[in-house]
Amino acid sequence: MTRSLTVLLATLALSACASKPVPPTLDQQFSRQPLVLLGEMHDNAEGHKQRYALIKEAVFNGWRPVIAMEQFDRGNQAKLDEALKRCTNTDCVIEAAAPANSGWNWEYYKPLIELAQRYKLPIIAANVSRDEAAKVMRDGFGAIFDQATLDGYGLNKPVPADILTAQSREADAGHCGKLPKETLPGIVNAQIARDVFMAKVMFDNRAHSVLLIAGNGHVRRDIGVPRWLGKYANGALSVGFVDSKPAPKAFDRVVTVPATEHPNPCTALNKAAS
Repeated sequence: MTRSLTVLLATLALSACASKPVPPTLDQQFSRQPLVLLGEMHDNAEGHKQRYALIKEAVFNGWRPVIAMEQFDRGNQAKLDEALKRCTNTDCVIEAAAPANSGWNWEYYKPLIELAQRYKLPIIAANVSRDEAAKVMRDGFGAIFDQATLDGYGLNKPVPADILTAQSREADAGHCGKLPKETLPGIVNAQIARDVFMAKVMFDNRAHSVLLIAGNGHVRRDIGVPRWLGKYANGALSVGFVDSKPAPKAFDRVVTVPATEHPNPCTALNKAAS
């Protein structure tokens, strides 16, 4: 083989490699999707850190989403809006728009709220309150949703069986198998009510890019918020931040983070019961 032919073949090979599209990084995908759902394990600091780094990079590169947060209850939206206008720091926003006994570790969310303040990104309260969840458990979806929402999200007919089965399994496991069976339907309905409201927030703000910040269970494509987005789920990106292998088809993308070491709550519960 002549030297010139060798050079030609090498050049063609390099050209072929150069013509292949480079797949976008995860943060680059955010701006390409109208709806982005980023999960979390609530007590995993490293997961929060990695998720924020991805969001920050995307925002620095021009992404300007509306941020829907599970950590704020919908009844506090007016307080949240007012706080975002007048507050100059995150502590002020949290104090104004979140109850003191909310149970969230706000240190995990302060960087995101600060980013929203810096770039004037709207924050939408995406959760129903504990009192509202209790009403759903007792009286059903109509206790907190108007008729248009009940009709629009199919809550006036039986919930799909696969969602009920999977959510019941998750609720039972989350309570160490100690829940009385008769309480499971109410707890599952409360979870579904949260998912539906988060889906409604995303739908109502679909004219913009929407970022949902919520627990991994909520952002699951198979049984969570995407199931209630209808055809708009096709334009959604669901990302789980997990420390173990998730259920098949639960997320579009998975970020695996180191596990947080803490006592197994089920072990303590079993000891107390024995």
